[in-house]
Amino acid sequence: MIPTEVIKTKRSGKSLSTDEISFFIENYTRDQIPDYQMASLLMAIFLNGMNELETIDLTQSMLDSGDRVHFNSSLYPVDKHSTGGVGDKTSLILAPIVAACGVPVPMMSGRGLGHTGGTLDKLESIPGFHVQLGLHEFRTMVEQNLLSFVGQTDNICPADKKIYALRDVTATVESLPLICASIMSKKIAEGIRGLVLDVKTGSGAFMKTLEDSKALALGLISIAKGHDIEAKALITDMSQPLGRFVGNSLEVHECLSILKDQPLKSYSDFRYDDTRLLSLELASYMVAMGLQIPLLEAKARAEKALSSGLAYEKFAQTCQLQGGALERLPGLGSHEVMTSPAEGWLTNLDTEQIGLAGIEINAGRKKASDPIDPTSGFFVHKKVGDPVARGEALFSIFPGKAKSQELEAASQRLQNCFSIGEESVHAPALIHHIY
Repeated sequence: MIPTEVIKTKRSGKSLSTDEISFFIENYTRDQIPDYQMASLLMAIFLNGMNELETIDLTQSMLDSGDRVHFNSSLYPVDKHSTGGVGDKTSLILAPIVAACGVPVPMMSGRGLGHTGGTLDKLESIPGFHVQLGLHEFRTMVEQNLLSFVGQTDNICPADKKIYALRDVTATVESLPLICASIMSKKIAEGIRGLVLDVKTGSGAFMKTLEDSKALALGLISIAKGHDIEAKALITDMSQPLGRFVGNSLEVHECLSILKDQPLKSYSDFRYDDTRLLSLELASYMVAMGLQIPLLEAKARAEKALSSGLAYEKFAQTCQLQGGALERLPGLGSHEVMTSPAEGWLTNLDTEQIGLAGIEINAGRKKASDPIDPTSGFFVHKKVGDPVARGEALFSIFPGKAKSQELEAASQRLQNCFSIGEESVHAPALIHHIY
């Protein structure tokens, strides 16, 4: 086959055959097809889409490009996947909750993609935390500790690993079939038997509308069931950041505050109810799957694991096993405050712009090779529906090591990301739909 002919087929809106997809993915993985041709195909897929069979074939080709994890047959490993958002930090809370309830959690996570944060970047803000484990080490740790956080290894879906990085820098992240194939190839490969999907919707999500988010959820569930994986999907809100902190080490502080049930110094007036509630909700579905018990019983067990401190102990133990030194987590550092220019009610937040503001100060990446500054980010003082006084704080900006022009660019985005109205509005629902 000739790569340009495959690109032309999809560019013209036609369907690709199983052999064409397999040919392109296999040869791209072997470096026989260059990035610029894969980028062309990705854009053609982005513009013209893929049907269900093409998406299944793409998932299978990515899965076949590498190895698969096989756990002891007596275990019922369960994972969670979020489609990405701003301030989305639930993995660091729910994974130790679920493991503390006795369910194995092979948490294979990714890095920041586009304007959204990544679990691995958050974990690596903990000095020494090692996420690049070999498959044998990963499997052994899950079987013995019931939890391991790991990055995608060279042996797991190497095709997806290459394509994932390319999507981030070619504006093709939001493609439904590419998202489905990327997520499910990795999840199938990691040997899970249950999967809970947190599908975001709103201005800070890749799927901006509820309709698109529902389509993504159903597509993911369809692929999961085709591989005998029990799946549940929650459509959750991303029309504003989740929780209060946005930025890698900052979000770890929020998670630790929840896990330890201790307010953060200087922020004791703030609660993280949405982060806590969503983490517990997702964890409950995972526990129900893993232990094969009713959801109400699973919710009670998850709440007890968190409130008793067992979840924090599991997180601290996992950090230690993976080389992380929680006591050396960077402090919150100095910050600048952005205040409200008017009095009224906060009626809207352009959450994607908040995520892009984070990229300006290196809390995220403009290109795949960019380093992350783990100490930069924001604190969100006001959420949608909150009353606001003129001169009252809206954001605290933690610049980290950002240069003055980077800080100015971030500030400009934040100044244009909110609306203040004269009439009150209701806060958006946290969970919109459950499949």
